[in-house]
Amino acid sequence: MLPLHPGHAPGWLIGRMKRLAAEMVAVIIDEFGRDELLTRLANTFWFQSLGCVLGYDWHSSGVTTVLTAVLREVIDPSTGVAVCGGKGRRSTETPDEIHRHGTAVDLSEEQMSGLEYSSRMVAKVDNAAIQAGYTLYHHAFIMTAEGKWAVVQQGLDPRDKTARRYHWLGEHVNSFVVEPQDAIVCDRIRPTALDMTSTLSEESRRIAVDLVNDGVDKLRDQVLSLRSDGQRLLTEWLNQTPRRTSMNQILTMPRHIDWDAMKRAYEFQPTNYEELLGMQGVGPGAVRALALVSEIIYGAEPSWRDPVKYSFALGGKDGVPFPVDRSSYDQTIQYLGHVIENARLGDGEKYAAVKRLKSIAPNP
Repeated sequence: MLPLHPGHAPGWLIGRMKRLAAEMVAVIIDEFGRDELLTRLANTFWFQSLGCVLGYDWHSSGVTTVLTAVLREVIDPSTGVAVCGGKGRRSTETPDEIHRHGTAVDLSEEQMSGLEYSSRMVAKVDNAAIQAGYTLYHHAFIMTAEGKWAVVQQGLDPRDKTARRYHWLGEHVNSFVVEPQDAIVCDRIRPTALDMTSTLSEESRRIAVDLVNDGVDKLRDQVLSLRSDGQRLLTEWLNQTPRRTSMNQILTMPRHIDWDAMKRAYEFQPTNYEELLGMQGVGPGAVRALALVSEIIYGAEPSWRDPVKYSFALGGKDGVPFPVDRSSYDQTIQYLGHVIENARLGDGEKYAAVKRLKSIAPNP
């Protein structure tokens, strides 16, 4: 579970987290390379284990925000790795930081534009293409001197004050709009959530593009006909069994859509859903409206299944938030044991912290 916790981490803890994190990151980069660091940060179990090793709460939303902030400070861009973005306003600085760090390591303009596009699409997908009530407020973009990337970002649901974390690894992304995340972490699985990235939503994605390309006026009429404003629809008198429409408080037809953005999309004529989603102004409202029109009028049902891939994290002995998953627990121990066993032990003070970690991993 990721409850939202107010306040700040104490300075005495942050200082220690920075010192230990700096040593651990140095070992990983020296021993396994920059790509391996990205791979591990995109692994939700490893990321969570790192937060626990550094002494932070195992189940707090702050594990994400504080840990990435610590990594941002201790990872020296001269190592060929840089952490861009962060919480709140800092996330809006990500494109400038990508360009600054990319220029410092001689990435081409094309490479930097690609990284900026990846950062923007990752945020767009988790904020608009997947709708389970969580709004992004944190976006950490980790890039390397070779132009590779990973993302750890987080959204919040103000209704129950919980958070949801998303992990991405660039080399695993074949399409930004077809199940692209490495992990989506939360112990709250919503009974209904719109997931336009599901393979089950392929037909809905195709029709959404067709709807936009057919013209704004026609689309506007279809949207207005489906709004839940008390008006009775002609379909009530048709001799047909009503289709299941998976609308709830979150997934009703939006009352406000950026029709100027829809007009720009029509003029652009996107050839696929990624091009449509990537357009400025095409946000959660437009995505939801297109999905509902696709289902209710054209019968192309998107996925209404919450795409959470990991229910957080290993559990507790008292059953809170759920009983310990022994298999996952053993896998996590073995993963950390592999990291420590392969670290360069016996090389002076630089690796003293890593040696001490081995003692916390009991035999499975």
